[in-house]
Amino acid sequence: MAGASIAGELSDRARVLLLEREEQPGYHSTGRSAAAFIPSYGYNNPSLRLLTRLSLPCLLEPPEIFQIPTLLRRRGLMTLCPPGQESSVEAEFERVQKGIAGVFRADTDFIRTKIPSIRDEYAAPGWFEPDVFDIDVHALHQGYLRILRHEGGRLVNRANITSIARKGDVWCVDTPDASYSAPLLVNAAGAWADELAALAGIGGIGLMPMRRTAVLIDPPDNVDVSTWPLAMSADSTFYFKPDAGLLLVSPADEHPSVPCDAQPEELDVAYAAHFAETALQLQVRRIKHSWAGLRNFVADRTPVVGFDSTVDGFFWLSGQGGHGIQIAPALAQLAASMIIDNQVPMALDALGFQTDWVSPGRFDDGQRK
Repeated sequence: MAGASIAGELSDRARVLLLEREEQPGYHSTGRSAAAFIPSYGYNNPSLRLLTRLSLPCLLEPPEIFQIPTLLRRRGLMTLCPPGQESSVEAEFERVQKGIAGVFRADTDFIRTKIPSIRDEYAAPGWFEPDVFDIDVHALHQGYLRILRHEGGRLVNRANITSIARKGDVWCVDTPDASYSAPLLVNAAGAWADELAALAGIGGIGLMPMRRTAVLIDPPDNVDVSTWPLAMSADSTFYFKPDAGLLLVSPADEHPSVPCDAQPEELDVAYAAHFAETALQLQVRRIKHSWAGLRNFVADRTPVVGFDSTVDGFFWLSGQGGHGIQIAPALAQLAASMIIDNQVPMALDALGFQTDWVSPGRFDDGQRK
């Protein structure tokens, strides 16, 4: 998503070449997203809060070239109280309510109305966030690629980069099949961003890929779950949501990983099934599908956006963590504005967005590797 969105945003003002290592774009994290827009997710982080807020209009009403009237479908988020955690959940609700408009306390009756199969242990009062949406990730991703092609940009798949060097005023990038050059190189390589920087002789930002697992299971017998909200345990141990007539369940795991084609571990799949049976009146007879993806963080869990301070023409767009889909429009607009105009877009600037929050320069005090 990062590469496609910034390529699309830049393509009407620059000649853009998008290099994709896989046979098709979106194979890794983008294609394995939980596909949810959650304003309260990361709301304590000012950069994530503002990027989420400024992405909403585009997601609600995307440009005509996206060929879809909206990229969002209202889902709602039910935050559930784990047994014995009533006091801490109440305290967290009060904090969330102060920061997120529309959030309200959900009593037991309301929870049962929204999730009829909830077990008694998880029917204690929690809270509900109505302005949470499913995101059509495929349409969002394809929309940016469509913009790129419409503006004359080029996408090259199966481009396995073997070397990167700064020669004079341009970056030279070699693959087994071709060599490319441009004055500006945008590093939107996801879990491989530090590895790509190393090829260019640039210190990394301490990127930490974290594996997360998800499974698809059958819903409770004779129950239509299509209108259920996304449900999340207040202690962040699991979440579940409807997905094409099934239930998507995740143990919300975070396991450090090397950059790779992430695969689910049996234990994490078992945890997902366990949490589903713990919170819902159902028995998991089989896992219909399971997968894993990498969510990529730096130490402060804030995206890294900006020009590297150690070399000319190298721009970072990395470290989005689990926010890469829901902040994609605003993040791409920010990155394009910084590249072309060396400034923050007016809408973000009006809200007080500070580039220091996301600058790769914040790692220049010895954290670069």
